[in-house]
Amino acid sequence: MSDDIFNNIYNKSLDLLSRREHSIKEIKEKLLLRFDDKEIVNSVLNKLKENNLVNNARFAEAYVSNRKRKGFGPKKISFELLSKGVKESVTESIIAEEGGWKKSAKLAFMKKFKDGPSSDTKEMLKQKSFLQNRGFGFKEIESVFTNNML
Repeated sequence: MSDDIFNNIYNKSLDLLSRREHSIKEIKEKLLLRFDDKEIVNSVLNKLKENNLVNNARFAEAYVSNRKRKGFGPKKISFELLSKGVKESVTESIIAEEGGWKKSAKLAFMKKFKDGPSSDTKEMLKQKSFLQNRGFGFKEIESVFTNNML
């Protein structure tokens, strides 16, 4: 009987992973919503890790790339990854490896503000606030408002 339950949970996890990468924490939470047996869920997670089907570093790489493409900055992405159970050390190294954050800030800015940086101080503060809320840091934000864009 428990083999059937294990296989059922394992197959559900494979179904979830076939759609997109997940962090270990995400898979665990989703499985626990559907199945009551924490012990079997944990053994399924162990098997997934053994077979390298779930991997937080690989998940983080895909996540960072995807969120960056959607115009989000490193601070916001880092916070999101931490909430998904990815260690800060893994998150920091993947975000550093990704690079190109100034260019990403510029692209997000130009998509939202097609006329470019405003000369009006109040409007410029709104524009900077937009980038800050998107998770860009001071260096990335200032690079958008200066001509020495890298």
